[in-house]
Amino acid sequence: MTDRRQRHVNQALMRIPRRAESTDRSTLATTYVAAGSFSAMLNSEDHQILYGRRGTGKTHALLYLSDVVERAGDVAVYVDLRTIGSAGGLYADSSLSPSTRGTHLLVDTLEAIHEELLTAAMEREFGDPDGLLRAMDTLVDASTAVEVVGEVEAETRLGEKEHSGAGVELSVSTAPRGRISAGQQRTVRAESRLRRTGVEQHRVLFGPLGRALRAVAKAMRPSRLWVLLDEWSSLPVDLQPLLADLLRRSVLPVPGITVKIAAIERRSRFFVPNGNDYLGIEVGSDAASAVSLDDFMIFDHTQNRAQEFFGQLFYNHAGPRLATMMREPPADADAFLGEAFRRGAFAELVRAAEGVPRDAINIAALAAQHANAEPIALADVRNAAKDWYLRDKRNALAVNEPARRTLQLLVDEIVGNRRSRTFVLDQLGYAAYETIDELYDARLLHLLRRGIVDPQHPGRLYDGFAIDYGCYVSLLLVGDQHTRVRDRGGWISSPKGVPPDGFSLSRVAVDLPTLLKGMA
Repeated sequence: MTDRRQRHVNQALMRIPRRAESTDRSTLATTYVAAGSFSAMLNSEDHQILYGRRGTGKTHALLYLSDVVERAGDVAVYVDLRTIGSAGGLYADSSLSPSTRGTHLLVDTLEAIHEELLTAAMEREFGDPDGLLRAMDTLVDASTAVEVVGEVEAETRLGEKEHSGAGVELSVSTAPRGRISAGQQRTVRAESRLRRTGVEQHRVLFGPLGRALRAVAKAMRPSRLWVLLDEWSSLPVDLQPLLADLLRRSVLPVPGITVKIAAIERRSRFFVPNGNDYLGIEVGSDAASAVSLDDFMIFDHTQNRAQEFFGQLFYNHAGPRLATMMREPPADADAFLGEAFRRGAFAELVRAAEGVPRDAINIAALAAQHANAEPIALADVRNAAKDWYLRDKRNALAVNEPARRTLQLLVDEIVGNRRSRTFVLDQLGYAAYETIDELYDARLLHLLRRGIVDPQHPGRLYDGFAIDYGCYVSLLLVGDQHTRVRDRGGWISSPKGVPPDGFSLSRVAVDLPTLLKGMA
């Protein structure tokens, strides 16, 4: 292959968009690749919560679903919860009560849904367009009611007024008449005044709101309304159950409406007990199911499936661009991968991505830069994974000293002492350590396997984790003698450089309380 053609291939990898929201809807629809049966589950009419860490493709999945349902004749309302109201101001203002902040959040969310519905009503034809507009007016009234909270003072005044004078009354008819009158008149006036002192507050009435939404759904028939709420975890955690409760009481019970919510599992709170009842959504009951992209993207022992997914992902993005740059572009994903990567390099890139599409795209772009006018080699992938870790992932811990210290202790133990990168933690034990969740959210720890059973203690379950590939590689490339392998020069190009992802409870179980006792 000529240098010019290879440069085009590498440039196509470097130009893949990193974020779904920066890409137009048509491109998102054509580049989407479903992992396993995820697409079929996503397209179901059940209410669902879609979990996944940053970069796993939640936004891409919702926008793809929006395109699918619109083409099927339904109506999709996509709401990015980061952009409604004043998420960074009013909602986070601790000087205001949770009820005040929560009510404003409900009103702002309903307003965003109403605006999207209004756009759909103007652009499309529905079975009952007049009924839809009336229902939307009712929806506005139900979601923007205002009451004044404070003291109310009533005042009534009575007054009299006298006046005297004379008058002349004339009338013209067949028999002319006239009357002169004189005397006094008394007028009694009553004045009533109602004075309120207080502040106006929004209130949301679940009953009228639910009836308005039923009227909206009825007027749209036979089209179905899909409400897609993205970036749920961007909302303050204490307000999330309030919005969830609004959905449970007024939206989820309405026939003809489906709700999908994208959230980060360990940064979301959908349910809180409230006496004998509860506030929010009970996952598995009110919302039919919760789907985890993290679980779907754990390919574990099925590496062929992982390579097929990421190969198609790269080709869907790079193929259309190459069609404008080459006379004979690669015909399919296999042909593209054959031109872009040397033997073993693509499999290593899939492993380095740890099941996160955004990391795979960034590592591929950096590897293409390292390769320049050559196909991407194993060494390019490992150097790119190191660069991505040092430039992006490690910086996420710059202001989080506890998480940074936890990672350091795990690396010292797992990589330094055990010469591995995988380990297991007791499920109940690590739940008490927030720093493990923070490292998982930052994609510095990766959950590879859930519910590992200890044969000696069947009642105890473990989860299998791995130190981030880029973190491990950076230690081997730039670390001290304690963490380097002996043949450092040969390792970078060796297929056996990174230890396999396996679990043995006798060798890799970590006693987290003992490891972290110095942090207390």
